[in-house]
Parts: sequence; C-alpha cells; structure tokens
Amino acid sequence: MTDLSARQDYDGDGIDEAALPPAPWSALTGWLADARQREADRGDVPEPEALSVATIDETGQPHVRTVLMRYLDTDGPGFYTNLESRKGLDLQRNPAVAASLTWQSMYRAIRFVGHAVPLPEDVVTGYFTSRPWGSRISAWTSLQSRPVKTREELEATYETYAARWPDHGRTDDVPVPPFWGGYRIDCHEVELWGGRRNRLHDRLVYVRAGEGGLDTEGTWTIERRQP
Repeated sequence: MTDLSARQDYDGDGIDEAALPPAPWSALTGWLADARQREADRGDVPEPEALSVATIDETGQPHVRTVLMRYLDTDGPGFYTNLESRKGLDLQRNPAVAASLTWQSMYRAIRFVGHAVPLPEDVVTGYFTSRPWGSRISAWTSLQSRPVKTREELEATYETYAARWPDHGRTDDVPVPPFWGGYRIDCHEVELWGGRRNRLHDRLVYVRAGEGGLDTEGTWTIERRQP
C-alpha cells in the first residue's frame, strides 16, 4: 500500500465572521483578486480560476472535472463547454451541480452548490469571439468526452477546420459551433473555507434564504459549520 501518512499543518489566516459582508459577492471577488495577486507575486497559485465541477449522470454516478471559470457575475459563477460533452449531457438531464475553487498555497477554497442555468446566446457568442483563434478551432475539433482512436486523428481534424476557417485576425473568423455553450450556477450555497492549524478549519456558508443575486443583502444567512 502507498504510504499516505505525510502530514502538513494548515497555517492560514482563517475567516472572521464579524468581517464578512451580508452577501457573498464581495467576499468571493475579494478572495479571487487575492489569488490572482498571489499568482502574480509568488507564482504559486497557477490558474486561479480553475473550477472543479461535479455533475450527476443518468445512473446517479457523479463525475467531476476541472474547467476554467470564464463567467462570473452577481447571478453566479459559470463556464463554457461542448453541450454534448459528459457534463453538458449530465446538466441537460439533471441541472444539480456543485463546484469549487481551491487555492492550496493560500489555504483557501470556495464551494458552490446549486443548479445549472444555460447562459444566453449573446453572452456565449461574446465570449467565444474573444477566444484565441486556435481555441475556437479546437471547439469545432473536439467531440468532447467521446473516444478517439489516436492523437493523429484529432490533430488531422484540427487541421481540416483550420483550413476551412483560416486566421485573419478577426473575431468572426470562426463561427460559434451549434453544440457549444455555457452554464452559470444559480447558487443555493456559497461556502468559504479557510485552513487552520490542527484541522480546525473555518467553514462559513452563505445559505440562500430568498430571491436575489450574490450581492443582494437580505437574501443570505451565514452559518458556521464544523470542519
């Protein structure tokens, strides 16, 4: 059996309830800004927007994968994907979703629980046209989550689409695939996790108590949960 007994005590700053805002928005964006700044200063928070997303398939089997959080507004965090991928099909059948941002070097994490809502077409198009040309070609190339025989087959498909829509430096060089879109998470809970010594971590959870966005006062109650 592999030895997994190595220990590291978490020596983070923790979370002070008295300093928390009544709605999670400013705490969420503040922590994200801290993570981006830490990466800029120390280089030990690679991809601060890396978001682990969990879905449930038709048999009840959960699946988790890491994407990039490329949407964030007061209506929730979100991401873009091939709608015919595993996560896309899962969310079409069952919109229940959970996701987390984890910044290990800062002993911080944010957890989201809720249901997935498709992003509007204009938002999807706006993001797609902002992507690098190669990423737009890859969106057409990859039948995400489906088997492919070889790497060479995948690269040949890429070259086919690249020849069809060459790079002229314009946002409309490559059309948006009809199977490509995005989701945001309409959050029921937003948890702030702060690592502390002796595993007595801080878990402060914003729980939805009414209608409103992540910035709406009176919409959220705050619970401290045991670690």
